[in-house]
Amino acid sequence: VRDASEDQLFEECLERVNFFLSHGTTTIEAKSGYGLTVTDELKSLRVIKRLNEVSKLDIIPTFMGAHAFPPEYEDNHDGYVDLICSEMIPAVAREKLAEYCDVFCERGYFSVENARKILKTAKKHGLKARLHADEFVDSGAAELAAELGAVSADHLMAVSDAGIKAMAEKGVIATLLPGTTLFLGKNKYAPGRKMIDSGCELALATDFNPGSCTIQSMPLIISLACLYCGLSIEEAFMATTWNGARALNREKELGVVSTGYQADLLFWELNEINEIPYWMGSDRILNVMKKGKLLE
Repeated sequence: VRDASEDQLFEECLERVNFFLSHGTTTIEAKSGYGLTVTDELKSLRVIKRLNEVSKLDIIPTFMGAHAFPPEYEDNHDGYVDLICSEMIPAVAREKLAEYCDVFCERGYFSVENARKILKTAKKHGLKARLHADEFVDSGAAELAAELGAVSADHLMAVSDAGIKAMAEKGVIATLLPGTTLFLGKNKYAPGRKMIDSGCELALATDFNPGSCTIQSMPLIISLACLYCGLSIEEAFMATTWNGARALNREKELGVVSTGYQADLLFWELNEINEIPYWMGSDRILNVMKKGKLLE
């Protein structure tokens, strides 16, 4: 990302955007987090803004400068957190480049204290909170998401019972990413069944990224959620539609086929909903409608 120009990033990402549409995804959240300098994080978010202006896909931007510690701050983690809070977040807010701020709260990455400071700073600048939470170990990130009123917490393969209870009580959407578990060759999937039985609302997402998942098909994610996270087909379908919209604060316009909602519709070569996960890896989508218009 640091070496690429804004135009190069734009051209490469535009091609990937079209793959999402062909697999039936009509709205995504896109994060920065691979530049890790003020200049490169802003560059990434400007690319997302340009993509949103020209693509038929709706793209909701998230600032995630707290994705990792860059090499130049390897021995100065507090200094990088200060940079995020004092320079990155104010610059993102000034240009109105993001709706959300996300933090990778995990052992070896950003601590609960780091994440709390970053997300409270983001809130002061008008950015809503999200969290990468408890992916590899229970770090207390799910509880932090509940404490801060985050709209969602993502990953959650290692979430604790206390974290599940806190998210359920505070209405944090638990966004599961089973494609990442599969792509990384892991065998510990997020405990979706336990979360639902404990009162959590679940969303599903691809986690499409260059390091840990290159899956762009939500029908495949539905299959994985049913097979390995304990969701019923109906629960997985809701997690992909209505709850996915809720995880982005778009539940008043997306995720439901109803009067007053945006006409983002898929037309399937199927007889019933059960066939979506059954035809695993073979999307049976005949056509996609975005905002009431069929895509070519």
